[in-house]
Amino acid sequence: MERLPEFISNHLFLVSLLVSLLMLLIWNIYGGALSGVKQITPAEVTRLINHEKAVVVDVRPAADYQSKHILNALNIPNADMEARKAELDKYKKQPVVFYCGSGAISTRVARTFSTQNFEQVFCLKGGLPSWQNANLPLSKKT
Repeated sequence: MERLPEFISNHLFLVSLLVSLLMLLIWNIYGGALSGVKQITPAEVTRLINHEKAVVVDVRPAADYQSKHILNALNIPNADMEARKAELDKYKKQPVVFYCGSGAISTRVARTFSTQNFEQVFCLKGGLPSWQNANLPLSKKT
């Protein structure tokens, strides 16, 4: 242990890299909880849709939505969210689940809505790929 400071000073780049990787790992594991929005699995989304009449909102661009999306999901692209957020006001008392292609953008959007008096705001953990990996049905807009 007495040689640890010497090791750190001799291998500053490697130690910095290790610390950075550890921070990213911690953020990946606990980032959803720190964002203030509950990240839920596809199974939990299905339960919310079937039992609590959850509204599912796809925040991907319209072209992505048309190629494939969760059945009955509303499409309000992130780029249009500010102008169209009034469309979701009628769902303030219902569970609202946001999703995107990866989960990063939808988490940011969900955080915004959770501060605007929406009672139950969720984000699909892992985005649409997690829905597909669970072999759940998708719809296409034609």
